[in-house]
Amino acid sequence: MSITLFALGGTIAMGDAGQDGPGVLPRLTGADLTAAVPGLADLGEPLDVRDVLAVPSANLTYRHVLDLVDAASRAVAAGAVGVVVTQGTDTLEESAFLADLLWPHAAPLVFTGAMRNPTLAGADGPANLLAAARVAAAPAARDLGVLVTLNDDVHAARWVRKTHSTSTATFVSPDVGPIGLVVEEEVRVLARPERREPLPPVDPTRLGATRVALHTATLDDDGGLLGGLAGTHHGLVVAGFGVGHVPGALAPMLGALAAQIPVVLTSRSGAGSVLRHTYGAVGSESDLQRRGLLNGGMLDPYKAKVLLRLLLAAGVDRPAIAATLARHG
Repeated sequence: MSITLFALGGTIAMGDAGQDGPGVLPRLTGADLTAAVPGLADLGEPLDVRDVLAVPSANLTYRHVLDLVDAASRAVAAGAVGVVVTQGTDTLEESAFLADLLWPHAAPLVFTGAMRNPTLAGADGPANLLAAARVAAAPAARDLGVLVTLNDDVHAARWVRKTHSTSTATFVSPDVGPIGLVVEEEVRVLARPERREPLPPVDPTRLGATRVALHTATLDDDGGLLGGLAGTHHGLVVAGFGVGHVPGALAPMLGALAAQIPVVLTSRSGAGSVLRHTYGAVGSESDLQRRGLLNGGMLDPYKAKVLLRLLLAAGVDRPAIAATLARHG
């Protein structure tokens, strides 16, 4: 029995660029990371460290995450009690949600990272890695799907968001809060959300060829970026104002697109749900749904984009997409 650690780079693995230029670059291996963490040896489970891809998380792709999920599944099949993934925080919420949609195991798959690189005072990477390893080894964390652990908080991947560009407390779940905490070396699970069935496996080649756009509504938006989109993309996520509104001028454009490709309506607000039948003006949530847009519920735009792309790559039809959005949103 062991805990498997997959190291993907990011701030947690940065080092001084030296002669390669200003700033920091991915320098540290998984072995370097674990060597800097006192207490890992006291977990009671050996750590199997594997270096996967030392890149900033902005360079990660869906294919990278699919390969990671496959590798983590093999590790669990070989006897790992849990899996930890270290990566950059910029795209961590999307990577973790993508993994959660596909993760079929009871064993925890725990994502973590850092906001302060190891060259700074108060670097948070070692503490986050230790907390994530504790969660991966904890019996209480089983059957919770994919988790995100930073700042001693344990979040469900389906709800967590990065909400601040530099704060070490950047990861929060705005609608529900953390589902657990790490306190005095103990993993305390405070809530056990219902586990959803994972989506069917996705063909990476089909996924790579599936394009989903994201359009954020803004003040006085004329929709100029939407022209011809149905000819280049297979789906669209709209991040509307508040409860799911857009400027009235965009409503006919979005309706025309929804007649050609699935268009999912979400909120750009950062928390809360898109409504269904409260407002009735042109560009309101009711109007947009009458025009064929699919309600994303409580899914934020980034998670809705991940989910829609997976569904389209799997060849799921519009009614099934709507039903899946209702379950996840």
